[in-house]
Amino acid sequence: MCGYDFDRQHPIDEYIVDFYCKDLQLAIEIDGQSHDFKPDKDAQRQKRLERLGIHFLRFWDYQVKHDKKSVLETIEKWIRQREATHP
Repeated sequence: MCGYDFDRQHPIDEYIVDFYCKDLQLAIEIDGQSHDFKPDKDAQRQKRLERLGIHFLRFWDYQVKHDKKSVLETIEKWIRQREATHP
């Protein structure tokens, strides 16, 4: 997206994130029952990875399945804002 490569099921530290872009240090997580969503555990995991400089975008699996356009627009907007502030 926007010229950046994203890896699926990417290991970082002792965790695996759903999607990851190394150049942006951006993890994209898809939450929901189909992924055994555990909010407390996910929050703890996210805090640890954020201390390593990783940024997160989270989406519900329902949104990804039924409103993919909005998800992609959100990701693109995040990337463009990042590029504007970190040239």
